[in-house]
Amino acid sequence: MQSITLLGATGSIGVSTLDVISRHPDKYTVYALSGHRQIPKLASQCKQHRPKYAVVNDAVSATELQALLAEAGSETQVIWGLEALCEVAGAAGVDTVMAAIVGAAGLLPTLAAVKAGKKILLANKEALVMAGGLFMQAVAESGSVLLPIDSEHNAIFQCLPPNYQQASSSGIKKLLLSASGGPFRGWSADQMVAVTPDQACAHPKWKMGRKISVDSASLMNKGLEVIEACWLFSVGPEQIEVVVHPQSIIHSLVQYVDGSVLAQLGNPDMRTPIAHALAWPNRIDSGVADLNLFDVARLDFEQADLQSFPCLQLAFDAARTAGDAPTILNAANEVAVEAFLEQRIGFTQIADVVKETLSSLVFTEPESLDAVQDSDARARVFSRAYITGVGQ
Repeated sequence: MQSITLLGATGSIGVSTLDVISRHPDKYTVYALSGHRQIPKLASQCKQHRPKYAVVNDAVSATELQALLAEAGSETQVIWGLEALCEVAGAAGVDTVMAAIVGAAGLLPTLAAVKAGKKILLANKEALVMAGGLFMQAVAESGSVLLPIDSEHNAIFQCLPPNYQQASSSGIKKLLLSASGGPFRGWSADQMVAVTPDQACAHPKWKMGRKISVDSASLMNKGLEVIEACWLFSVGPEQIEVVVHPQSIIHSLVQYVDGSVLAQLGNPDMRTPIAHALAWPNRIDSGVADLNLFDVARLDFEQADLQSFPCLQLAFDAARTAGDAPTILNAANEVAVEAFLEQRIGFTQIADVVKETLSSLVFTEPESLDAVQDSDARARVFSRAYITGVGQ
């Protein structure tokens, strides 16, 4: 029986994780759930899954959640704040941590789980984008097991040799990250100038939160995945190619030096990689429908348009620059996406904010978590000031 802490329970990954867990009550139990703004939804999850702890951001949310749980007679204890998140991530009674908090907010609790030697199901790509070197060093030192949840990275993991260590020793020539192309595939930059947040969030294949949906629409999400893949699989950005595949059936591929190309296929449903990682090295039912190739009928592939989607090029550039460039890229993007969702800037201005921030700040080599957070803070201050100037 695995005891699980789910960081980010009310998001799409959290909901899918709880769905898989509920199918196997003999294998998994929930130790803690955390949520951000959707308190009634978190309360409902607590009633169903009966975790020992529920964690929220602040005292006001804690009071609201406690009242809802008390009314239902729930024995779940409500705690709040960053320290509480780190505690449930590293608690002695926990075997596995699903790290599904979106953005930079997920870094510290995920690191707490790593340092405690937990099995980490990593859905928070920003942890590696911001602090890849420090994060992977902590994994090596603690003996933590790190399993990727992003469908692309999970697909690559499934296509690698069982005792995979580094690309150079496993005959790997290239990693091919698939991308659906998002809602604006085939659009020019001029066509995207006036798109709305609702249009950007209308992903053709995946149901996700608004921030990651915007990232998918701009292809910044794919850029962050490139950086994540560099750390997960010990490859350079020159060994990664993005392939636009609108059907989202092939989730990624690995090309070997002997000419072989291995791919992982499946219906576009996050329960597949979640179930794979939960049960690894075994397999369990995920609840996902079987893939019917006769229904799919065809698979299409295109090159990514770096001119119309400059965020992807900016991410590749940051990966090559290394140091704290990916940290700055991520922070600037988070600020810009928030501004777009609040309709303070246009969709195509997201790339402008990120580019200007990267061009204006001096890069350093962060040697501590404090240094990473300092780089993150500097980038946010600059990005917000730049957006304010653009809006005047």
